[in-house]
Amino acid sequence: MERSNVTAELIAEFLGTAVLLAFGNGVVAMVQLFGHGVPGEVVNGGFTNITLAWGLAVTMGIYIAGRISGAHLNPAVTLALAAFRGFPWRKVVPYMVVQTAGAFLGAGLVFWNYRPAFLKMDPLLDHTAGIFTTFPAFPELLSSGFLDQTIGTALLLLMVFAITDERNQPPGNLGPIMVGLVVVAVGMAFGGMHGYAINPARDFGPRLFTVAAGFKNNGLTDGAPVWWVPVAGPLLGGLIGGAIYEYGVRRFLPAEAR
Repeated sequence: MERSNVTAELIAEFLGTAVLLAFGNGVVAMVQLFGHGVPGEVVNGGFTNITLAWGLAVTMGIYIAGRISGAHLNPAVTLALAAFRGFPWRKVVPYMVVQTAGAFLGAGLVFWNYRPAFLKMDPLLDHTAGIFTTFPAFPELLSSGFLDQTIGTALLLLMVFAITDERNQPPGNLGPIMVGLVVVAVGMAFGGMHGYAINPARDFGPRLFTVAAGFKNNGLTDGAPVWWVPVAGPLLGGLIGGAIYEYGVRRFLPAEAR
């Protein structure tokens, strides 16, 4: 029974993250591929569309996986829950693996759907990897991107812990929507320095896809090696955000609310 339950959880995490990336990468493709004939021109709502759709993407992914796996959909969430909320450590690596695989699949679906548009705008696939994954606004200052990812994910986990803590404010069915709105807020407030991945799987899975699909300047096997920033920053930030909530908020809740 335990093995069956774990399998179901992993499938839920895989599918939930795939849905998250299909919507998330899909909106970036819409914004960047369908300009007014100028490659790379940002139109169709621009950054506002991107932040709103990523928030909705997170909400949809949570509705897919929430009752089965808890809908982590993010290695930073999984790590923080293991560190502070008793999530079994033996499940951490399997969750992270299937999250990354689901993100890979979601990116692949977007490329499959928009392949003609990619090949028209970027026949050599040398400047559109950023549709799938994130890159620094200031390549010479990767530390700034690392700080951005750390702060953004710390805020995300702080709010996720607050929203999902039944000892604090039980969210009921609004939980997925509220978490999605947190992602919108993080994107609008901290989206410029490194694309607000705030999720190692969301970034690394699609980056692996860009390598497999032959994209140049992908940040992993070609171009500046920036892939580690949206992996390490969110993992660290998630632990910081979780710790702030656990030791700075939850410990002071009234005893009857704990």
